[in-house]
Amino acid sequence: MKKYSMETAVGIFIVIGLICVGYMTVKLGNVSLFGDTTYPLSARFTSVSGLRVGSSVEVYGIQVGTVTSLGIDHDKQMGVVGMKINKNTIIYDDASATIKTAGLIGDKYVKVDPGGSGEVLKAGSFIAQTSVPADIEDLIGRYAFGDVKKDPGKDTK
Repeated sequence: MKKYSMETAVGIFIVIGLICVGYMTVKLGNVSLFGDTTYPLSARFTSVSGLRVGSSVEVYGIQVGTVTSLGIDHDKQMGVVGMKINKNTIIYDDASATIKTAGLIGDKYVKVDPGGSGEVLKAGSFIAQTSVPADIEDLIGRYAFGDVKKDPGKDTK
């Protein structure tokens, strides 16, 4: 009888372990079992340098989504960023998106100003207004090699 109780305890331990592994797989893999909690949006940028799949999408400094794809729009000669946005985040058609740098390391993320007037963007829509900040490496290179023009109105003495 003692043999069966030991086997039962080991079996229960194995089942609980498998349930824990399954739960962690779903949580860490961002898998949704009960319907999708996000919707897709896209934006076109003149440069997506440094941005990568998995980068965050922020509204008012709060992460509301992730970058899901990077591609090229050959007709408009621009980079296309695909994003998944949380369903409870409302983005309007007058929204704007900017690629920003987080911290000193230089990780890039997409900052979205959701707008407020106009129609709500539907799933699969494009954010029309986008901008890319100046490339710091390019500015440093210009300054180092003397390509930056000095302001003639300022006295440099």
